[in-house]
Amino acid sequence: MTNSTAPLRLHTLLADYPNTLALKKGEIRSPLVNFDFADIKVANQGFKPLVREAKFDAGELAIVTYLQAKVYGKPYALLPAVVMGRGQHHTIAYNAERGTLKPSDLPGKRVGVRAYSQTTGVWLRGILQNDYGVDINRVTWVTFEDPHLAEYRDPPNVDRQPAGKVMLDMLLAGEIDAAIVGDKLPDDKRVKYLIPDPQVAAQEWAKKHGFSPVNHFFVVRQSIAKERPDVVREIFRMLADSKKAAGAPGSPDPLPMGLDAVRHALDFIIESAVQQKLIERRFSVDELFDDTMRALRA
Repeated sequence: MTNSTAPLRLHTLLADYPNTLALKKGEIRSPLVNFDFADIKVANQGFKPLVREAKFDAGELAIVTYLQAKVYGKPYALLPAVVMGRGQHHTIAYNAERGTLKPSDLPGKRVGVRAYSQTTGVWLRGILQNDYGVDINRVTWVTFEDPHLAEYRDPPNVDRQPAGKVMLDMLLAGEIDAAIVGDKLPDDKRVKYLIPDPQVAAQEWAKKHGFSPVNHFFVVRQSIAKERPDVVREIFRMLADSKKAAGAPGSPDPLPMGLDAVRHALDFIIESAVQQKLIERRFSVDELFDDTMRALRA
């Protein structure tokens, strides 16, 4: 790959978020880069092809999936650029028809989650363990999908369900006690937030820790990162401009950009990934990035 006057065309995985719309609509342009966006509306549907087949030149990737991809030598480099982040306290729910449930009640219980390595689940378990004192190793985590990384094996307290099982149906039937349901509660009056006033709790958590949870970062092929640092810098610039076009995201910023801005959130998720047996080695934040990436500033 050599420098050329023609822009580099990148087959790219990127969902529609307020902070990516200007980029995806072509309002943010570059003489160095053209994005060929994959027709995938929900980003996590592209994570397996990215890490298993190296299908994309660039795109978003859940941070826990990236940590595991680094363990298994997948050919992608990480930019210090978050494209999706949010509070996590609202993502876990229970069936109030079966009685009240609190975080402290979870040890000994069965909790559903799409996949054990899902980044939302890792954040939520880290919060439950470190801020609510929950022994997450005494919870049985009931899962419905394989990890994105084919090489990874779930720990013993994970109970993978056969095809056809549906998490919400199991919650309503009492086959599981709680479930990490994601960004929105199911449309059923029986389903309630496990953590009371979760939006307030999330704001207080972010204020206490000085950062918001981060879910998806941007990655690029290692060969491109190595041979075209100008392209990497331009991608970062375009992501920052697209974010700016969407307006202020809040404080603490759920979409931090630059090494200093992402450092504390990465420290937390790396520690959580080790605690939860998702990775064996505790990476330092700095070793996740090469020299070009470490120099990027929003």
